[in-house]
Amino acid sequence: MVRFRLSAFSDEYSAALDEQIEGLLANHVKMTEVRGVDGTNVSDLTPAEASDVKRKLDANGITVSAVGSPIGKIGITEPMEPHLDKLKNTCELASVLGTGRIRMFSFYIPDGKYEEYRGEVIDRMGKMLDTADEYGVQLCHENEKGIYGDIPARCVDLLRTFRGRLGCVFDPANFIQCGAAPFEDAYEQLKHFITYMHIKDALANGTIVPAGMGTGGIPEILSLINMAKTGDFVLTVEPHLRVFAGLEKLEGGPRTALGNAYETSAEAFSAAVEHLRWCLPRTAQSL
Repeated sequence: MVRFRLSAFSDEYSAALDEQIEGLLANHVKMTEVRGVDGTNVSDLTPAEASDVKRKLDANGITVSAVGSPIGKIGITEPMEPHLDKLKNTCELASVLGTGRIRMFSFYIPDGKYEEYRGEVIDRMGKMLDTADEYGVQLCHENEKGIYGDIPARCVDLLRTFRGRLGCVFDPANFIQCGAAPFEDAYEQLKHFITYMHIKDALANGTIVPAGMGTGGIPEILSLINMAKTGDFVLTVEPHLRVFAGLEKLEGGPRTALGNAYETSAEAFSAAVEHLRWCLPRTAQSL
């Protein structure tokens, strides 16, 4: 069995880092996947700014599970060199923040021309992995609507192509929004590759809902992971239950359908964490 480690995109609680820390502690979550800090995307921080973030997190006993970067979240025809520079800065920031993982993507593909641009995707991903290797960090690919690795088969294509160099972030809601069944289809294809999960659920129409309330099969997936894997396994809560500061900047592709069922971001964040805990197997260890 595994020990589930709970993390969260705390910028959905508040844009302000001090308030993010308050939200994490109030919900008994001791890890964060750093994405937005005081209104700035993590990849745009300086090493000195990241050091200040680390100092505040350390003072409150909070560690960084991964850097929630936007790397790879550009069009496949956009210039690559500036993006590699951003990746180099992000790799340096990961070291400062004390994490060995960077969440990333596989480029927006125009007009569904996946086969046409596959070679360019592989070439760019290879260059990014070479860069990450130089810094000793692991790039972890997240499935996302509109990018090359949006459906299970193309995620498997990337993961097999790079033979263990590329990590896999499994996001059930994003698969639903691409027409794939997370439990019956995506998990079966990707179960041997998954590095960690983003906990985000959705209805069949793509609207985001708390974990266990949609068609993502999150309780079932966590039960299988609990039996199949050993050691620590990170679950990053990504609420997306109401519009929050910075959402529009994150939505480079088709807009996510949000339920907005909660009056405040704090309520939405707490509900997302609580519903994840309900989804954990009864026999599971969690922290």
